[in-house]
Parts: sequence; C-alpha cells; structure tokens
Amino acid sequence: MQGNGGNSRTYPFQRLLSFQHTDFLYTSFLWKVILMSQEEKQPQENRAWTIESHGIEPIGDEERHGNPSEVFWIWFAANVGILGVTYGGMLAANGLNLWQSILVAFLAPVVSFAVVGVLSIAGIWSGAPMLTLSRAMFGPRGNIGPALTSWISLVGWETVIVITSSYALLELFKIVGLPVNPVTTIISLIIVAAIVIMLGLWGHATLVQVQKIATWVFGILTLIIVVFLLFQTDWQKVLSTPPGPWDTGLITSFIVIMASTGFGWINSGADYTRYMPRKTSGSAITFWSVFGGTLPLLVLMIVGVLLASKAPNLANGSPVDLIGLLPSWMAVPYLITAIGGMIPAAALDIYSSGLNLLAVGIKIKRYYAVLIDGILMVAGAFYVMLIANDFQGPFISFVSLLAAGLTTWAAIVLVDMISRRRYDTRSLVDTTPKSAYYFTGGFYLPACIAWVVGVVIAFLFTKSSFFTGPFAIGIFESTNLGYMLGAVVSAVLYAMLKLTFPIKASVPEEAVS
Repeated sequence: MQGNGGNSRTYPFQRLLSFQHTDFLYTSFLWKVILMSQEEKQPQENRAWTIESHGIEPIGDEERHGNPSEVFWIWFAANVGILGVTYGGMLAANGLNLWQSILVAFLAPVVSFAVVGVLSIAGIWSGAPMLTLSRAMFGPRGNIGPALTSWISLVGWETVIVITSSYALLELFKIVGLPVNPVTTIISLIIVAAIVIMLGLWGHATLVQVQKIATWVFGILTLIIVVFLLFQTDWQKVLSTPPGPWDTGLITSFIVIMASTGFGWINSGADYTRYMPRKTSGSAITFWSVFGGTLPLLVLMIVGVLLASKAPNLANGSPVDLIGLLPSWMAVPYLITAIGGMIPAAALDIYSSGLNLLAVGIKIKRYYAVLIDGILMVAGAFYVMLIANDFQGPFISFVSLLAAGLTTWAAIVLVDMISRRRYDTRSLVDTTPKSAYYFTGGFYLPACIAWVVGVVIAFLFTKSSFFTGPFAIGIFESTNLGYMLGAVVSAVLYAMLKLTFPIKASVPEEAVS
C-alpha cells in the first residue's frame, strides 16, 4: 500500500496474513502453483495478499498484467453457490418441462453474461472501474446518479448474501451442538462479514486468486452434493411433465433468470479487466465471461428443476432448506459448501461497491471505502437478523428496484461503446471544468436525459411490493421486462440525442487507451 510519500508500508495484520511470511505454506507445491504462479507478474500496487493501493484512477501500461481467462474464475466462483438450485425450482414452478428448462437455463445466462463481457471490454480500453469510466458518457456530475444507484445496489446485495451465509453458519452451529441465540447469531455474522471485508480490503489480485481457489474447491464440493441431490429426483414426474406456456412460462422465466444472473453484474465487469493489457482480446473476455458464468448456473438450475419433482416449494425457499433432501451425514459438508459458495459473490460486491463510492465523488482511499461499506453491510445484516426478522423480503424488493437504473445505464454505455475505442484517462478522474468530460456544468445531457427517461419508463411497467406502475399488466406484472423496456428506450433516445448534442471535447493521443 502506498503512503503519502509513495513508500510501501506493511501493517501488522498484513504481515500476519501475508503469504510472504508464512513459509510453511510453500511446502505444498500444489498450493504454490495455484496461489503464487502470477506473483512475479503482479505490480507492487496490486499484489495478491497485500492491500491494493489503487483506487479509481486508470491503470497505466506499466502495471497492466493478466489474461482473459481470469474472468472465467471470477464469474464461475461468483455463481457456484447453491442459490442457483432455487432458480431451477422457479423454472419448474413456472410450468416449464425439462427441455424448456434446459433451454432457459442455458440461454438466459449466456445472453446476460455476454452483456457483462462486452461491458468489461471498456475496462481494457480505459483502465478504469465500471462506474468511473461512465463519466465519459454522463459527465462527472451526471454520473453521480448512476454511480450512487450502483453503490446502493451492491451494498444491498452484499448484505443479503452475508445474511444468507450467516443463517447457513447458524445451521452449522446447531448441528455441532451450539445454541441458536442472539450471541451465536452475532458470532456467525461477524465471522462471515470479516472474511468478506478482508477480501475486499486485499483487492483485485487477491480476489482473482481466491476466485480460482473457490472455483476448484467449492465447484468440486457442489458437484458431489449435486450427485446426492439427483437421487431425490422423481424421474417419471420430470419426464412426463408437459410443455409450459411459451409467454407466461418460458419468456417470463427467461427474463427473470437473465435479471437474476448476469445482469446482476453489469455494473462490475470492468472492475476486473482494468488491469489487463490494452491489447487483450475483447472477444476472449466475452467468451470467458459467458463460459464462467453459464457453466455453474446451467448445472445448478437443471438440478433445481429435477429436485422440484420432490420439493415443489423449492423456488420459495433458501439454500439452507435443501438440507432436508440430503442424508443426515451430508448436512455439514453441504452447509460448508453453501457458505463457501456465497462468500466469493459477496467479496466481489464489496470490492466493487468501494470503487463505486469513490466514483460518486467521495475523496478517500479505496480501502477506507471498503471499510465504510463493510460497516453498512454489518449494520444492515444485524438489523435484519436480530431486530426486524420480517424485513428481508421488503429489503430485497427495494434492492431489486435499483435494477431499473442499472439496466438503463448499461444500455447507454453499450451504445456509447459502439463508436468509442479510447478514453481521456486523465479526464476520468478530473471533475473540474478543465476535464474533457465536464461538458455542460458537469453533465452530458443526452446520457442524463436518456437515463432518467428510461428509469421512468421502467418503473411505469414494473410491479413491486412498494408500488405498481400503471402499465404493469400482463407479462410486465410478473417479470423484469419493464427494466428491459426502459433500457431499450434509453439506448434509442441516447443515440438520437447524441446527434443533437455532439461531443466536442478532444481526447489527447497521449491520454488514451
């Protein structure tokens, strides 16, 4: 970590947890190969198991490293959690038969993670995080709205994941004979939250390594558990289920699964590609993003479809509820797998939420932003678990509503990327009128107008526990199609308004990707 004078300092807890000071781990050749193979290629500012010193400033050429396959580990580990089984239960609950379910379980993640992959390419072009580079479209002040929306969404989802993981840890406590009371609830929350926060503090290089480990360890454990779960399948019922309706069944499920999987990460993609060399293949980034996100989800959702033959309420439950379908001796490894499969996703959320807080305009170090988000995450989880036990449902509904702002934002970024190949990297962090992206008072009107209009349209066609839009009828009532409609409106409107408000700011050759 860089101090004010640029000198590297190592804090006590860094030394304690740094693999440079745990020589005994080097006795394991396999561990060394998995964890340390990239160490020599990593710059000092972004080395695994030490705190990443960079914030949202674009990464220079001399610090670029890595390869496209890194995003495979990122998105595989983020989606290997048992939660994917409940998505499969939802497909069965919507009346789809096995073949329709396979179609949705494959296509929905492919399409949604393709969007994540394409958006991630902008991280290579700019060297900046996702919500920082969109200042080039919205202006430094216009970008505050999308960045704040993204930050709240990420903090909300990391809180939900930590709550779910903490409940799973409580179940593990119960199995080993510990009572479930406020004290053990707090202990479980502290354990899970501490791991998530520490991973967020370490940052990018550590997350890449951890996601690789999680992919192998929890991927294999999940596969073993899946084999046992398959024995619970009523194959006659599964194979005899007739096709479900194509409108309210297949299309509805396709939209919901897209929104629940890849689209949940559209505001994070560039955060994990900004360190890659400028010449990194964009098509390779997209391929590995799709492969990494789709593979675990496809397997888990099909398992969910099969399990729904014995557990019809699977879609409305939590991963912990699956314990009843397993032999008693499998409960402990299952819970460990469930917890371990969710923590990587929360770690990605807290890392990106810290970057988003900086993109809003808060002038602090990245690791302080992570600590702030961690405090909010723990406070929210504490409130849900110990004070208002019936609050989690409304809380998730509120966080889900923020998807309207994120899908419309992503649509604008995608349209902008069609005609853009470079960024003025200095202007991405310069919020003064001297910035090439300051535009009119810090706002680029085409993007800002298109975003607001798209969000309004999305809400008009959306139903939630908080309100129901006047046009949320038919297929819009039971899906996130309103968000998609808002995104289309934003994309078209932005493309049209750009013709009226052309960008006149010049981009110096020495400052571009």
